[in-house]
Amino acid sequence: MKKIEAIIRPDVFSDVRKALVKEGIDGLTVTEIAGCGRQEGRTGLFRGNAYEMEFSAKLKLEMVIEDFKVEPIIEAILNHAVTGEVGDGKIFILPVDEAIRIRTRERGAVAVF
Repeated sequence: MKKIEAIIRPDVFSDVRKALVKEGIDGLTVTEIAGCGRQEGRTGLFRGNAYEMEFSAKLKLEMVIEDFKVEPIIEAILNHAVTGEVGDGKIFILPVDEAIRIRTRERGAVAVF
Protein backbone atom coordinates (compact mmCIF):
# COMPACT_ATOMS: atom_id res chain seq x y z
CA MET A 1 0.00 0.00 0.00
CA LYS A 2 1.02 3.60 -0.54
CA LYS A 3 -0.04 6.88 0.97
CA ILE A 4 -0.38 9.77 -1.45
CA GLU A 5 -0.22 13.29 -0.09
CA ALA A 6 -1.04 16.02 -2.57
CA ILE A 7 -0.81 19.73 -1.86
CA ILE A 8 -3.04 21.63 -4.27
CA ARG A 9 -4.69 24.99 -4.78
CA PRO A 10 -8.16 25.23 -3.21
CA ASP A 11 -9.73 26.42 -6.47
CA VAL A 12 -8.87 23.17 -8.31
CA PHE A 13 -10.17 20.85 -5.60
CA SER A 14 -13.55 20.22 -7.20
CA ASP A 15 -12.01 19.01 -10.46
CA VAL A 16 -9.39 16.91 -8.66
CA ARG A 17 -12.06 15.33 -6.45
CA LYS A 18 -14.19 14.37 -9.46
CA ALA A 19 -11.14 12.82 -11.16
CA LEU A 20 -10.30 10.82 -8.02
CA VAL A 21 -13.86 9.50 -7.79
CA LYS A 22 -13.58 8.32 -11.41
CA GLU A 23 -10.42 6.43 -10.38
CA GLY A 24 -12.30 4.71 -7.55
CA ILE A 25 -11.07 6.82 -4.65
CA ASP A 26 -13.91 7.19 -2.18
CA GLY A 27 -11.85 7.62 0.99
CA LEU A 28 -9.98 10.89 1.27
CA THR A 29 -8.74 13.22 4.00
CA VAL A 30 -8.68 16.93 3.18
CA THR A 31 -6.93 19.47 5.38
CA GLU A 32 -6.78 23.24 4.94
CA ILE A 33 -3.16 24.32 5.20
CA ALA A 34 -0.97 27.34 4.46
CA GLY A 35 2.55 27.33 3.19
CA CYS A 36 5.18 29.04 1.14
CA GLY A 37 7.49 27.88 -1.58
CA ARG A 38 8.82 29.37 -4.77
CA GLN A 39 5.79 31.58 -5.24
CA GLU A 40 6.87 33.41 -2.07
CA GLY A 41 4.50 35.94 -0.55
CA ARG A 42 1.79 37.99 -2.19
CA THR A 43 0.53 41.48 -1.53
CA GLY A 44 -3.03 41.69 -0.31
CA LEU A 45 -5.36 44.61 0.09
CA PHE A 46 -7.63 45.13 3.09
CA ARG A 47 -9.68 48.30 3.52
CA GLY A 48 -7.33 50.17 1.24
CA ASN A 49 -4.17 49.06 3.04
CA ALA A 50 -1.62 46.82 1.38
CA TYR A 51 -0.11 43.99 3.40
CA GLU A 52 2.22 41.07 2.75
CA MET A 53 0.81 37.55 2.89
CA GLU A 54 3.74 35.24 3.61
CA PHE A 55 1.77 32.02 3.20
CA SER A 56 -0.63 30.83 0.51
CA ALA A 57 -3.78 28.85 1.31
CA LYS A 58 -3.59 25.26 0.07
CA LEU A 59 -5.39 21.96 0.55
CA LYS A 60 -3.62 18.78 1.54
CA LEU A 61 -5.24 15.60 0.23
CA GLU A 62 -4.26 12.30 1.83
CA MET A 63 -5.27 8.84 0.69
CA VAL A 64 -4.02 5.29 1.20
CA ILE A 65 -4.27 3.18 -1.94
CA GLU A 66 -3.19 -0.13 -3.35
CA ASP A 67 0.13 -0.09 -5.20
CA PHE A 68 -1.37 -0.67 -8.66
CA LYS A 69 -3.49 2.51 -8.37
CA VAL A 70 -0.55 4.85 -7.75
CA GLU A 71 0.11 5.91 -11.34
CA PRO A 72 -3.56 6.46 -12.34
CA ILE A 73 -4.07 8.58 -9.20
CA ILE A 74 -0.94 10.62 -9.88
CA GLU A 75 -2.08 11.23 -13.46
CA ALA A 76 -5.56 12.27 -12.29
CA ILE A 77 -4.08 14.80 -9.86
CA LEU A 78 -1.54 16.10 -12.39
CA ASN A 79 -4.18 16.52 -15.09
CA HIS A 80 -6.69 18.36 -12.92
CA ALA A 81 -4.57 20.36 -10.44
CA VAL A 82 -2.34 22.15 -12.95
CA THR A 83 -2.75 25.83 -13.71
CA GLY A 84 0.73 26.26 -15.17
CA GLU A 85 1.70 28.83 -12.57
CA VAL A 86 4.17 28.67 -9.71
CA GLY A 87 2.39 27.32 -6.64
CA ASP A 88 0.40 24.49 -8.26
CA GLY A 89 1.57 22.14 -5.50
CA LYS A 90 3.36 18.86 -4.88
CA ILE A 91 2.62 15.14 -4.70
CA PHE A 92 4.36 12.86 -2.21
CA ILE A 93 4.19 9.05 -2.24
CA LEU A 94 5.03 7.17 0.95
CA PRO A 95 5.06 3.45 1.76
CA VAL A 96 2.44 2.19 4.21
CA ASP A 97 3.70 -0.72 6.29
CA GLU A 98 0.47 -1.49 8.11
CA ALA A 99 -3.11 -0.30 8.46
CA ILE A 100 -5.45 -1.24 11.31
CA ARG A 101 -9.20 -0.62 11.52
CA ILE A 102 -9.79 0.22 15.17
CA ARG A 103 -13.41 -0.97 15.35
CA THR A 104 -12.79 -4.51 14.08
CA ARG A 105 -9.02 -4.81 14.59
CA GLU A 106 -8.65 -5.86 10.96
CA ARG A 107 -5.14 -5.41 9.62
CA GLY A 108 -3.64 -4.81 6.20
CA ALA A 109 -5.43 -3.83 3.02
CA VAL A 110 -8.79 -5.08 4.29
CA ALA A 111 -8.66 -2.39 6.99
CA VAL A 112 -8.47 0.34 4.34
CA PHE A 113 -10.47 -0.84 1.35
